Order: sequence, then C-alpha cells, then structure tokens
Amino acid sequence: MYIFTDNEDLLKSKISIQKRSFKQRVSREYKGHRQKVHTVGWNIEGKKLASGSVDQTARVWNIERSSSHRDCIELKGHTGSVDQLCWDPTHSEYLATASADKTVRIWDSRAGKCIHVIPTSGENINICWSPDGKQIAVGNKEDLISFIDTRTHKVVNTKQNDIEVNEISWNYGGDKFFLTSGQGTIEVLEYPSLKELKSIQAHTANCYCLEFDPNGRYLATGSADTLVSLWEVEDLTCIRTFGNLNWPVRTISFSHDGEYLASASEDLFIDISNVETGEQVHKIECNAAMNSLAWHPSKYLLAYAGDELDNKIGIVRVFGFSPSS
Repeated sequence: MYIFTDNEDLLKSKISIQKRSFKQRVSREYKGHRQKVHTVGWNIEGKKLASGSVDQTARVWNIERSSSHRDCIELKGHTGSVDQLCWDPTHSEYLATASADKTVRIWDSRAGKCIHVIPTSGENINICWSPDGKQIAVGNKEDLISFIDTRTHKVVNTKQNDIEVNEISWNYGGDKFFLTSGQGTIEVLEYPSLKELKSIQAHTANCYCLEFDPNGRYLATGSADTLVSLWEVEDLTCIRTFGNLNWPVRTISFSHDGEYLASASEDLFIDISNVETGEQVHKIECNAAMNSLAWHPSKYLLAYAGDELDNKIGIVRVFGFSPSS
C-alpha cells in the first residue's frame, strides 16, 4: 500500500515538472505556402521538416539551421493538392508525396527534385512507407489502396475496400497492415497477403487517424466521436481514452520516447497528454483548425499546421523552443 502511494506521488511530481517545462516553451512559425497546409513530417534524422499544401507544392525546411522562411526548398510538380507525405524510414533524404492529381511523387530533398512519378488510379489522400523502405502504400478517395515497389516504382498490388478508409500504416514488424474506417473500426490485415485478420470496433463514429508509438507497444486512434483511444498492440485491448477535445479528432502524434501523445481537431488548441496517465500536461493555443501534427524523432519539438492563413500565406509552426533560442 505504501509503495503504491510513493509511486503515485512520484508520478504526480513528474507530471508537475512536465507541465512547468512545456509552459516555458514557445512556437516558431515558417511561412511560404500560398494556401493552407495539409500535412507535415520530419525525416528520420530530424534535421528536415517537410510540409504539403493545397497550393500543389511541398516544402522542405531546415529547422536546425535557421528560423527564416527563406531557408527552405520548394518542391514543384504536382498539379493537385498535396494532402499527405511521408519520409523514407531507411534514407534521410527521400520524401514521398500523395496528391489529388492521381500521382505519388518521390523526391530527393538534397536537390529538391522529383526523381520518380508513379501514376495511380484516383485522387490520393493518405500514404505510408513500409518499415524496410521497400514499399509505399497509398490510399485514394475511392478507398482503393495501392502498393508501390520502391525498387521498380510500379504498383504491384491493390486492395479495394468496401468501407471508407481514412488512415493506413504498417506495424513496426512490417507483417501487418492497419487501417481505420468510416465505421469506427480498426482493420488488421496480414502482410503481404492482405488477408483480413481482425476488425475492432474502436469508436462510435468515423475513425480518422492512426499512429504507433515509437516503442511499438501502443497504437492510438482518433475519431469523430472526439476521443483518442490508446490500444495495446499485442492484443488490441483498449487501455485508455483521452477526452480533452470537443471536436472530431483530425490528427495525432506520439513523442519520440512515447511519453506524450499530441492530438488536435477544430478546437483552437493542441492537446498534449501524458500517455501513461491520460492527464493533460499542456495546451498549445491555435488560430485555426489543425490538419497535421508531427513530433520530432529525438526532441520535444512538435510541428503542426492547419487552416491558418496570414495574408494568404500558409503557416507551419514548431513548438518546443525556449524563448531565448
């Protein structure tokens, strides 16, 4: 009994310190996109941050080198909105973008040039890269998932779904493929056979987002029911829900150590909660609905972007800097 009380006191003290630490940090802004920003993501080294916009471009920002909006590379080529992006998990310079123009483009961020264009059958809205870097999965508005071989840059398999598909991801082992649905479910497929293994009723409304924690222990989902749910990956048991948002959850992200889970919606704030307790440790005030969040792979830096415009300029922000930096 006394041991439990001591541990509880230590946890409360730890969370109190976390709250004070986050309260002392500020956001920097990076301007350049000509319309609102739909997606952000860090490369595996955390030295580059990419963003994609309705303005049909992606940008790669060097956050470490400068806070200037001029210190970025603009990636041009898409003829439709860039709605989602992902970095190669095995190569720090390769970036993939999914667009409404029915293509996936792979870029070399060093030169700022497109090195491959892969035609797809529909307007693409989600994308992910396999853990071994050998495949890219892209989903379109017709709920068709296409699998692209990154060696041949051709579509090698497809899966047409009879339910609305909102987010897709491999597990860290690469032997299972997960998706969230318009029916509020988590669908688990065997990979590469794509055999359906399990369907979990995760939420009471449309399930929009899906993310694995960096330690491979948890899976988090966000839903139109305004809840974020935390699941044990091994047996897909829900162990906790986070209810700090009042609008449908649009985007979620785990910190590099799995300590925190950030989530956002049309609420004018981003919620940062302690994963183990579910307690909110910080709120980042926002000026518009958020579209994308991404924690840095090794630091407490959180990139975020949404519908905010400043004189018709889209804004990317990064939270976590000390005021004097």
